[in-house]
Amino acid sequence: MNAGYTEGQFLNKDWEEEFEKVFKKHFKSLHAYACTIVHDEVMAEEMVQNVFCRLWEKSDQIQIRESVSGYLYRSVYHESLNYLKHLKVRDAYQTYAIHQVENTNNTTHNLELRELEERLQIALKELPEKCRTIFQLSRFEEMKYQEIADELQLSVKTIENQMGKALRLLRVKLADFLPASLIIIFSQLI
Repeated sequence: MNAGYTEGQFLNKDWEEEFEKVFKKHFKSLHAYACTIVHDEVMAEEMVQNVFCRLWEKSDQIQIRESVSGYLYRSVYHESLNYLKHLKVRDAYQTYAIHQVENTNNTTHNLELRELEERLQIALKELPEKCRTIFQLSRFEEMKYQEIADELQLSVKTIENQMGKALRLLRVKLADFLPASLIIIFSQLI
């Protein structure tokens, strides 16, 4: 095989030495060319190797109608473009998949949050009245224990005791709904 091949000539398996010469002669320049297309040295090397592997494996089927050099450059060009197209398809799919997961996660999260809110409202209604009132003033009205004590004309110690009782009862009522780690977080937030 040499640069003087003309139309109608076929490559065949008897040309191992010639193949090696062509490989050594063109590999670096083809690699540099592929780098300008794919902008990645490792992938550029793979593109050139793919072209040479295909040339070796299908030598009895490939017909070179121009110079070997022209054939190799055109093959590397098409191999590189196919790789870039593959990247675009892969990136588009990844973007789509991430979007789908985010939408599913948001929907699932919203459903779980809504169920938690419903369960919390039910659990709050089941608290003793004084306990529920103190809890709601503390957590929903964001009042300090002293402010609640002043408004309800109770001692701060009573407010603390009632809050402790409310938190214990809510943990028990919501225990089957929340995993253990969330119970800890939930109790810290409540």
